[in-house]
Amino acid sequence: QVQLMESGGGLVQAGGSLKLSCVSSTSIFNMNFMGWGRQAPGKAREVVAAITSVGTTYYAASVKGRFTISRDNSKNTVYLQMNSLKPADTARYYCALDEDGRSHPPVYTFGSWGQGTQVTVSM
Repeated sequence: QVQLMESGGGLVQAGGSLKLSCVSSTSIFNMNFMGWGRQAPGKAREVVAAITSVGTTYYAASVKGRFTISRDNSKNTVYLQMNSLKPADTARYYCALDEDGRSHPPVYTFGSWGQGTQVTVSM
């Protein structure tokens, strides 16, 4: 089973930036959809960004224009560049993989998730 390992979270002031990384234990070259989700305490998990194997990207309205998802197939890594961070972005961020390629944005079928990395944005 594929393992996903996130890193790059931390504490940042509002208006700041962070870049998250997610390394897959297996090749992501043929993986159609990879993405990032987040979950804040007491809230449901939401997908904030996704990217296809050919580089097409999708974003939730709440992060569009501020977050950028990218992938480096040679490193089996997906990134999430987060700019202009807001306190409302505070959450645990998870990397996700749709191995079967059944996602149809904005509906995603991510079957594998990482353990997550905490992002905290202070006022």
